[in-house]
Amino acid sequence: MTIDWRYTVEDDLGVLSVAGYLGPDAVRRFTGAVGWALARGAGPVVVDLTELRGWSAEGQLAITDAARRLAQAGRGLELAAIPADGSLVPTGDCPLVPVHSDLPAALAAHGARHGEPAEARQSWRTTGWPDGDRGPRATPSQDLTNC
Repeated sequence: MTIDWRYTVEDDLGVLSVAGYLGPDAVRRFTGAVGWALARGAGPVVVDLTELRGWSAEGQLAITDAARRLAQAGRGLELAAIPADGSLVPTGDCPLVPVHSDLPAALAAHGARHGEPAEARQSWRTTGWPDGDRGPRATPSQDLTNC
């Protein structure tokens, strides 16, 4: 089991939405998605876990590793809608990771509103991203499969 993801650049932050199960088989793909986010946009990255079915200890470590990578680049990581099956247990050297109840709360904390058009919004996603997504759609040329 693996994950699919969508990365959207909002005005002053990025939103990395993740769907599926973040287990050992998905860590590499998640790490690639974080690399994609590092290369695009600015400001904090909100990892939206609304569509995540669950995560393993390895998946949680991938989140804390992502927080470290982003902090080294001068960017923060925040979580929205963590899975109900457990909370994130950061390692001792992990930067502060704010947790929001859901994506609209995370966006509101940054003065952005969910569902409203952002100026110069761009979005990329894996081809397996769920059809029922509630956010902007990427053009077919922006679909990603090997990340």
